Formats: sequence, C-alpha cells, structure tokens
Amino acid sequence: MRPLFPNAQLAKGRNLLPNCLCLAATALFLLGCPAKQEAPVQGKVVIKGSNTFGEELAHGLVAEYRKDHPDVTFDLESKGSASGFAALLAGDCDIAAASRLPDTNELQQARSRGIEMIDHVIGSYGVAVILNTNNPIRNLSRQQVRDLFTGVVRNWKQLGGPEAPVHLYIRDPISATHLGFRELAMENKPYAQAAQTFTNYAQLVEAVVQDPGGVGYSSMGLAARGGVIALSISGMPASVISVNEGQYPYARFLRLYTDKSKETPAASDFIRFVLSKRGQKILDQMGFVRAFEPRLDRYFQD
Repeated sequence: MRPLFPNAQLAKGRNLLPNCLCLAATALFLLGCPAKQEAPVQGKVVIKGSNTFGEELAHGLVAEYRKDHPDVTFDLESKGSASGFAALLAGDCDIAAASRLPDTNELQQARSRGIEMIDHVIGSYGVAVILNTNNPIRNLSRQQVRDLFTGVVRNWKQLGGPEAPVHLYIRDPISATHLGFRELAMENKPYAQAAQTFTNYAQLVEAVVQDPGGVGYSSMGLAARGGVIALSISGMPASVISVNEGQYPYARFLRLYTDKSKETPAASDFIRFVLSKRGQKILDQMGFVRAFEPRLDRYFQD
C-alpha cells in the first residue's frame, strides 16, 4: 500500500538532520569540557567544649577528614560543654561541642547578642552495663546499678543472682567514661574502692569474659561480643534504637553547635562529613552510638 504522502517521511528526515547534528555537536562540546571543580576547602576550624567529644571522638574524625582535606587545620580544646557554649557566644570558636542542651542562661546570652545557635546532633555517648554470660541476671533497675558500682551491693544474691561476690571493672579515672558513667548511673557518688580499673574498653570486657562474678561497662559495640551480655535497665535494652529514641538511660546526645551568621565553609563541611555514612561509621567503630534513621540503617550493616 502506497503512503498517502510519499514525500512526508523524506521531508521529516531532512528536517531532523540539522537538529541531530546540533545535538551531536553539543554533546561533543560538553564531553570535551572538564566538569567545573569545586574549590578545595581550606582554613582553620576551632572546636571547644565537651571532653567526651574532644578527648575521645574528635581525633579519629579529624584524622579521617584531613585525608581528603589536608588544607584544613583544627584547634581542639576540651574543658566541658559549658566552656564550648561560652566560647561560641564570645566568638572564640567555630564549633561548640556539647553533651547537653544549652541552659537558660546560655540561651538568654545568645538572644541578647543576636546569635542563632544551630544544633547538629551527630550521635550519642552510650554505655552498656555488661555481665558474664554465666550470670543469669538480665535486667536491673537504675537504683540497683547505682548500688552495684558504689559498693552497696557486694553479692549477686542481693539482686536475685547466685551466691557469689561482685567484682567491679571500670575505666581509669583519667578517661571521660569514668566520670560520665558516674554522672549517668551513680548520681555522682564515688565508685567502690575495690573496683579494678582499665585504660580501655577491650581489656575491661575481656576481664568480665573471664570472670563469672564480674560486672563492668563498655561501648555497645563491644557489649555484643561473645562471653558478655548487656543488661537491660528497667526493661530498656541497650541498643542504637533505644538510645536514639531517648529511652535508654545511660546515654547522652552529642551535639555540635555553630553560630548561624558566622558558620565558615570549613566548619560546615566538617559537620557534613561527621554526619555522612563515612563519619558515622567512625563513631560506631570508636564505641559511640551513631545517629540513626530507620530507612538508612541497612547501609550500616556491611
């Protein structure tokens, strides 16, 4: 069957030819031109505040970040969250690291100075209370944990466990965890004098593995290893989900605060890195609890 308009296809093809040539030339031009490169991040980032962030976590994050950004330098000072807020409000730092929210006085100072503090929650400091797996106890109240570590409870039978003495294993006094656990779990009361100290979590966990009467604390990652069990506290398990939902008692959110009007490109880029998958994995590897989104959690399982 002959087409009604035999020259239509030919005309159509002739009309398309210039357009095709134009598109091809444009594609070649784009392919031949290198993509616009972003300017490398440079400068100095001053971070002041939380001992937990500055003494334990910051060095690992900074070292990893500088692998890709060698032109960014860091000045770290760790004298507590209050010192970080004071420095940020005085314009003496780029980032204030804190393990708490600003108090009423700090908020009033910010308002009076016209400062809008931006709160970046980067993860959590969380501590699991661990027992030897041969100990049948799986749940304790906050009061019972306090009494264990202060030495009020000296035998597991007092808590419904076996007739056996309690052996306490804790971090050394110079670690941030030593003080942090006292604040979170012990109402700032002193540890029992018989407690044995360790300079790192790995040694502490191994001591509990070897001692059926042992009790200590560790990061949640190490609490998952064989030979120990992480206690539930008042029915709440030690987990990434319970920490991020604010339900597990022995945890604090870690925050990085910036002054919105003075946030530098280097400070912003570093915070983006901390919140990235790569940065969050470093938190996880260093014993902290990463920020959590259920829809993204599968990416952290590899």
